[in-house]
Amino acid sequence: MDDTTGTLDEALERIHVSGPERDGWLSNHAPMAVEALVRHGQASAVHRWLDRYGPKLEEMPVAGAPVTGRNWHEALGDPRRVADWTAYFERETARAPWRDVLAAWWPRLLPGIAAGATHPVIRVGHSVRTLLTGEETAPRVRELAHALGYWAARHQPLPALTPLGPAPSAAAALDLVPLVPEQSGGIRERFAQLTGFPEWPAQPGRESAAPRPAGPEPAHREPVGPEAARSALRELVRASTHRYATHAHGEPIMLVHAATAPNAVLRTLPALPRELWAPSLRAAWAASAAVTAAYAPREAAPVPASAGAAPDAGELFARAAAHGDDHTIKFTDTALDVGDALAFSAARRAIELNPPVFD
Repeated sequence: MDDTTGTLDEALERIHVSGPERDGWLSNHAPMAVEALVRHGQASAVHRWLDRYGPKLEEMPVAGAPVTGRNWHEALGDPRRVADWTAYFERETARAPWRDVLAAWWPRLLPGIAAGATHPVIRVGHSVRTLLTGEETAPRVRELAHALGYWAARHQPLPALTPLGPAPSAAAALDLVPLVPEQSGGIRERFAQLTGFPEWPAQPGRESAAPRPAGPEPAHREPVGPEAARSALRELVRASTHRYATHAHGEPIMLVHAATAPNAVLRTLPALPRELWAPSLRAAWAASAAVTAAYAPREAAPVPASAGAAPDAGELFARAAAHGDDHTIKFTDTALDVGDALAFSAARRAIELNPPVFD
């Protein structure tokens, strides 16, 4: 749905004076949350939500040396260059169609999909969804530039990982992900402990168990076709959303990203060349598995009794909006994409477990 109220553009203009992080490394969730609020009929709540959230934000850092087509390699993954990267993508999206900019940079950024606790790719996914389904206004194109700039500045690949054998489904693969030995400290310390993930979807003919970098492989080695990749990505989003219903008690804030990160990739696929869909699936699986390994509890909880309740999408999202927590809003948005009773039950778990913003 397009926003005919102008609220989203107004909100994005308010947000773009701020940087993508606060308190050193916490992500600015405002652009993602307000996009979801507007999309699900809660535009009237956006400015009140921003009034509450806005004081947490910090100004965009001061720019240094410009990022260019010649020096971008040395600036990739340097969070001190976030303003330089944002300015670079603002220039790029001003001179070329946003789809062309996205297609050129997606394969460069994809290996660093888990950077910033997956928030950069999630922000890209919300931005692309708006551009694909509504008017391509200046604030919306600028939001994509800010999202890509954040991703480039925080870009950091996962460690090399050993394939641990094939899994028959996304749900089984998530169950087989080995948890990191020390589930304490920040996400970077947890990701540093990763050693291997199950192979999913299984790649025919792979016999080597040698470690390899996480994320996408070269396209010529990728056996999954574009449509199969999209179908598998939908399966991963559904499985990770369902899993939240029984595992969210481990870390209800951080575990939302096991679902929202691959869903951001799924939302972006229609804007990408089809040859990038299979590598995108591989990277999305790596991101979801990494979050699962870092934060999932060792024991599952029973399936909530509400899993069999008849879902009401409008009422559920209104509850999330009234709750006000940014992660809860975004996870409920993903649960509505999945659209079944267990996904809606998972969203209700987020509303129950995460601290509300509005009393």
